[in-house]
Amino acid sequence: MGDAAAAERRVGSGIIRFLALFATLLGCWFIAQTYFENGGRSISLRSWLGQQLPQNKCGNQRSCPTKHFAFKIISGAANVVGPSICFNDEVLMSNVKNNIGRGLNIALVNGTSGKLLKTASFDMYSGDVQQLETFLQEIKDGTVILVATYDDAATKMNGKTRELFSELGSSYINHLGFRDNWVFLGAKGLQGKSPFEEHIKNDQKTNKYDGWPELLEMEGCAPMKQY
Repeated sequence: MGDAAAAERRVGSGIIRFLALFATLLGCWFIAQTYFENGGRSISLRSWLGQQLPQNKCGNQRSCPTKHFAFKIISGAANVVGPSICFNDEVLMSNVKNNIGRGLNIALVNGTSGKLLKTASFDMYSGDVQQLETFLQEIKDGTVILVATYDDAATKMNGKTRELFSELGSSYINHLGFRDNWVFLGAKGLQGKSPFEEHIKNDQKTNKYDGWPELLEMEGCAPMKQY
């Protein structure tokens, strides 16, 4: 009797181990199948269950509170990859939209509705700086300005254009030099300086690329203009 009982226990234990191994192999097959069916992208358990994770506007890491606009500004990388500007979950300027250029890339947005007003790029290496001056002078109160540099944005920059950017809330415009990278969000009629600005110098000792610093990426939540 004892030997028979022991044999039954061994058989039962073997069956349990077999089922555990089978379940493990089945799980691995399911993960691999799902992975390759989705082009190599990692898939979360929530996605397996058919629940899509919510994506923040402009692909930002955090969502914005009410009465704020999500934005993301990415400068160009050397003279190879152009910049991109996203505001309120709409890409305003990018390589794909084919509306960027060497120098300064600027988008103007209504500070209350978030609607795009105008985009423009200005060649600051060999272009006419007077066109930039006129563009900045015509900006109306309550307008949000988003700026991203590409390649060189400072060679043609003069005192007047630096003053105009300063009035829009820039703190770093007077330090912008040859092939520096700069991203900025300001507004016409802004009281004080904008908290949304980043600048990196072109420095041979710290440059990521040959002759250019690394790109800048800035995201945040811009408050809606209240009247």
